[in-house]
Amino acid sequence: MKRIFLIVLDSCGIGAMPDSQAFGDVGVNTLRSCTKSEYLHIPNLLAAGLGNIDGVEGLAPVAAPTGAFARLTEQSMGKDTTIGHWEIAGLVSPQPLPTYPEGFPQEVLDAFTEATGRGCLCNLPYSGTDVIRDYGQEHLDTGKWIVYTSADSVFQVAAHEELVPLEELYDACRKARQILRGKHGVGRVIARPFVGTAGDFRRTANRHDYSLEPPGTTLLDAVKAAGMASIGVGKIHDIFAGVGVTEHVYNKSNANGMEHTLHYADQDFTGLCFVNLVDFDMLYGHRRDIDGYAKALTEFDAWLPKLMEKLGDEDIVMITADHGCDPAYTATTDHTREYVPLLILGNKVRNVNLGTRKRFADIAATCAELLGVELDTPGESFAGEIIKE
Repeated sequence: MKRIFLIVLDSCGIGAMPDSQAFGDVGVNTLRSCTKSEYLHIPNLLAAGLGNIDGVEGLAPVAAPTGAFARLTEQSMGKDTTIGHWEIAGLVSPQPLPTYPEGFPQEVLDAFTEATGRGCLCNLPYSGTDVIRDYGQEHLDTGKWIVYTSADSVFQVAAHEELVPLEELYDACRKARQILRGKHGVGRVIARPFVGTAGDFRRTANRHDYSLEPPGTTLLDAVKAAGMASIGVGKIHDIFAGVGVTEHVYNKSNANGMEHTLHYADQDFTGLCFVNLVDFDMLYGHRRDIDGYAKALTEFDAWLPKLMEKLGDEDIVMITADHGCDPAYTATTDHTREYVPLLILGNKVRNVNLGTRKRFADIAATCAELLGVELDTPGESFAGEIIKE
């Protein structure tokens, strides 16, 4: 194959994994929740076999799907963006990244204050919209950072753009990334700028993530080492700390990310275009907005044929997710431990049910084989099962 477009619908899980209760998630199912919305209209994804995947609920299967399909199990011990993407790219994480349900220890806050010259507010697990509502005015009055976390392995720093210039916020997060190593090595440090006034504080699109470097060789590294293009669209560059990426572009929205993907589909390259569409998670999953999530899936579905029209015979599209974030689950507003879907489309792709796979890393193994690059991964390739002879 010449080009693989690997698209992550961030958080689009398809049902609780057997160990979900150990992660605090009971009966979760992101996609099933979206099927309850009158705004869900996804004929192209259904034609590709979404409703035929093992265990999918609320969607009717079709007689002859247009592509290959599977349900993927996460082998890594996590349910966050970083670990999910690392496993998609071939790395399984047997140990979870550290989380801080009681907030960060004082030693971390003291080091961050000393490095940045500003103190800290909050230091609790919090919803991103709620934390600026509750601490935004105090931040403006004191100049202190709003530091918070979630059930995920994240150190988040919120600051008002009119008080703290973006570059100062970004620099503070880079310093936090250097502090948060070893036992406090969270998956991501996230800059969370916001604007507005009390009662109407709003986060902006100027978020920036600072991830740990992947602990081993990924699919991106293998593609780059082979002299091919390893393109990151959206959060991909940040999730992999830029390692293995030859070219990248950030997204302002799902629609913007889809525009970027079409742009690359018009380019003559050989290799991988790895796309993350984060609005599903950030705008609708965490905010428990079922209709918003369903509308976003509908938007993606309507766009998909535009991408397919640009594919050559040696191109493949893979559509998957990195974890769940069930918009109907009210016990928390965090990610949910779920299986994820995999749809594979292309002129040479067979209609085949790949069943339930043991790990996300099977994607990396398959992509590596299809592109003819060397990758040491626990994933098992299914390339031989999906390509027409």
